[in-house]
Amino acid sequence: MRASTIEQRRRLYLLARVVIARHYRRPLTLDEVARALASSPRQLTRVYAQFGEVTFREDLLTRRLNVAAQLLVEQPAIPVRDVARLVGFRQAPHFAKAFRQRYGLTPANFRAEGRAYARGVRAAQVASPAHDAACVEQGPVCV
Repeated sequence: MRASTIEQRRRLYLLARVVIARHYRRPLTLDEVARALASSPRQLTRVYAQFGEVTFREDLLTRRLNVAAQLLVEQPAIPVRDVARLVGFRQAPHFAKAFRQRYGLTPANFRAEGRAYARGVRAAQVASPAHDAACVEQGPVCV
């Protein structure tokens, strides 16, 4: 295979990843992304096989679930059903099942454990000598 062909395929793969990163909230399909990139679904499947570690669908699912995990911990006021919708799932039960398969916890339990973990980390930072020394340097605003 020519070097220019490999470079074009790599570029197509990277552009597909950018489309997923920007539009994961929408109901994306392989066909839509291929059309948006002036390519074919088959070609996009090939570049994912050649350059990616996962398939297009797995890449999209990973992006959605990673953002959902972040929202669950950082935005406790947003209900789980709304988090599912915000990251591109049309049905909350489908989201809960995919989330549980990925993280081993329901979204609500993940949220609770993530918040408890974050509180524990903050408490450990406040109690550590290194944190105390850093606070002396930062002044009275240190948390």
